[in-house]
Parts: sequence; C-alpha cells; structure tokens
Amino acid sequence: MELRALVLVFVAMFIGNATAQFGFFDQMFGGQQQQQQQQQQNVRSDSSWYQAQYENAHCDKYLCPGTLSCVHFPHHCPCAWPSTEDKVELGEGIAMCASKGGYKEGETLKKIELARKGLL
Repeated sequence: MELRALVLVFVAMFIGNATAQFGFFDQMFGGQQQQQQQQQQNVRSDSSWYQAQYENAHCDKYLCPGTLSCVHFPHHCPCAWPSTEDKVELGEGIAMCASKGGYKEGETLKKIELARKGLL
C-alpha cells in the first residue's frame, strides 16, 4: 500500500512539474501570439471609415468635409492642422487651408494673393 501511495505522489509531482514547465513555454511562446493579436490594426486604405464617420456625424448646419466640424457656413470650416496651416478665404464663401511652410506670419496669404493675380 505504501508503494502505491508513493507512486501516486511521484505521478502527481511529475504532472505538476510538467504543467509548470509547459506553462513556462506557453508564456514564452504562446504569450507572444497573444501580444501580436492585441496590436491595433491600421485604418482601412479606402474611404469607407471616413464615409461612416461622416454619415454618423450629426449636424443641422454645414458639416465640414475635412474636419467634420459643424459650422453655419462652408467658409467657417476650420483647418484640420491649424498649427501648420493658414486659412485663406478666396471670396464668395470659398476658403482653403494652405501650409504655412515656415514663412513669417501672413506670408502664406501674401503668396497666395500674388499667385491669384498671376504675379508669382
């Protein structure tokens, strides 16, 4: 009877040890797979994500297509990157955003006006 108990204890220790070892390997190799699965996916390369955001946005006035801002008039739309873009109103309610390009304050607006007049 003692031999049988000793064998059972030995088997229990062996199974416990094997489980611990496989748990270690699971963490080492299986854990990497879990980390890889948790990485965020890139946004789709087509416009379906943007279209869904646009269609689900609530605005009872004008919804700016570039920023999804809700404004009273199209020329009130803000630039998407105001720290690097200047807003230029071209007249008749038309506005655009242009890169500041490292110019001095207001220099982008001057260059656009010169280009509109054909002087640049």
